[in-house]
Amino acid sequence: MARLLGVDIPKNKRIIISLTYLYGVGNSMAKQICKKLNLSEDTKTETLTDGQVVDIRKVLDDYTLEGDLRRERSLNIKRLMDLGCYRGIRHRLGLPVRGQVTQKNARTRKGPKKTMANKKKIK
Repeated sequence: MARLLGVDIPKNKRIIISLTYLYGVGNSMAKQICKKLNLSEDTKTETLTDGQVVDIRKVLDDYTLEGDLRRERSLNIKRLMDLGCYRGIRHRLGLPVRGQVTQKNARTRKGPKKTMANKKKIK
């Protein structure tokens, strides 16, 4: 099992799929990495040589990934909350940030319904 950036990537999958197990690496970035290193996208992770794994590590060092990316994202959200801007307030309240309507939907952000006592529908 290859280990990249402190994450064990699965050995029985194609290299494109295996690279997406790293936080911050998606399909398109995985394809770019394979193209840059002249690796076939169908190569299984277990068939990679040690030299190829080292080359992948060198390419990944150019990007902000894993813990650094998580830290950067959380600091950005914390900065918005400290500023007290609209987006920061929405983060603080646990509501959708990007303008979605919340009267009927937004259950993912708001959590399960909380029923209120004596709340009747107005006719």
